[in-house]
Amino acid sequence: MERRRLLSGTVAGGVLGATAAAAAMSPAAAKPGIRRVATGLDVLVGSGFATLAGQRVGVISNPTGVDARYRHLVDLMHASGKVDLVAVFGPEHGFRGSAQAGGSEGTGIDARTGIIVYDAYGASQAKWAELITRAGADTLVFDIQDVGARFYTYIWTMYDSMVAAARLGKRYVVLDRPNPIGGRAYGPMMTPAYTSGVGKKEIVQQHGLTVGELARFFNGEFLPEEAGSPVDLTVVACRHWKRDKLAADTDVPWVLPSPNMPTPDTALVYPGTCMFEGVASITEGRGTTRPFELVGGLATEFDYHWGDRLNARNLPGVEFREAYFAPTAPGQKPQLLNKVCAGVEVKVTDRAAFDPIRTGVAMLVEARKYPAFAWRSDSWDPARPYWIDKLTGSPRLREMIDAGADVDDVVGAWADELAGFIRRRRKYLLY
Repeated sequence: MERRRLLSGTVAGGVLGATAAAAAMSPAAAKPGIRRVATGLDVLVGSGFATLAGQRVGVISNPTGVDARYRHLVDLMHASGKVDLVAVFGPEHGFRGSAQAGGSEGTGIDARTGIIVYDAYGASQAKWAELITRAGADTLVFDIQDVGARFYTYIWTMYDSMVAAARLGKRYVVLDRPNPIGGRAYGPMMTPAYTSGVGKKEIVQQHGLTVGELARFFNGEFLPEEAGSPVDLTVVACRHWKRDKLAADTDVPWVLPSPNMPTPDTALVYPGTCMFEGVASITEGRGTTRPFELVGGLATEFDYHWGDRLNARNLPGVEFREAYFAPTAPGQKPQLLNKVCAGVEVKVTDRAAFDPIRTGVAMLVEARKYPAFAWRSDSWDPARPYWIDKLTGSPRLREMIDAGADVDDVVGAWADELAGFIRRRRKYLLY
């Protein structure tokens, strides 16, 4: 396996032989306009797991850690006999993916492989160090499909486990996967005063990085201070992916990363419409067949005028369909469970032109005009009660919308910090 030393970690760009490369490509590769992509896992399997030889390996993964034939990393390692696999660590929703939002599968033995699976959801850095030590792992391997938004928790599972590994002197390997919503960055920056489990460090809301690039960014920007030194990092890079390619442009298999992330279309809107998790009176469609694409409030309080006003704005790459639905998963809003809600379905008409966060801001601005609109306020955090502030990184967006600011003003407020992030991330890019 060829390697080259880069700024904050080794990049393993393993070369697949002709037979292995053919096996790694799914049937979708034959379709016109679909780009063949080998994920880090495909590259690792094609190399015969060479980068893991002679090490005791712990895997951090979930159902998305599959190759082009939908075979899971852990199952492949176990069957190969080439990897000393000592443990698996399950994030939010669990290793096999049976738990809902905010849940895990607990610690136990994986029925398929007999490997012990540790419950790592919500684990602190200290807890990660304890789990790694208990498992006896020399090397951690991370393979989870991210969706490109700061508040999707898997990237913070990666961050905390990287810090723990650095403190313990362990090796960390990331099997990279394409960012399904591409390589462009948008949105506001997290601020230190508003960090939480949905945003632990200073990155923007739509970071535009793969998990391998994020690991390199974390390793170069944050670990030296927080862990005392960078971790011994290897990123097994994808092959044939480019930053302008979305999930629909590639043959990379899509497996639900979480129960309410069913399709790449969901991921495309998620960095914007997930902000409605911060609105108490509006559901983001959890438990429908189109979560985060269907957004609305009680039909007695919201109506078709919301969609009409949004369509009148002529936002790029999107139309809004008048929609009525009943969410069957409450999230943090049990008052809306199984109630008829009125709102919109977000229909992306041009993926290249669509800006999910600007669109989400426009939706919030128009929704704020309804008397029933109310920000979600959590009594368990009286100093920082508003969930929208944790999602967006500061009180700024909420305060500006409450004061009557329009979309251009809200979006313009983060222009400088976004530009700074784009410059700062440049040296960590792989594609």
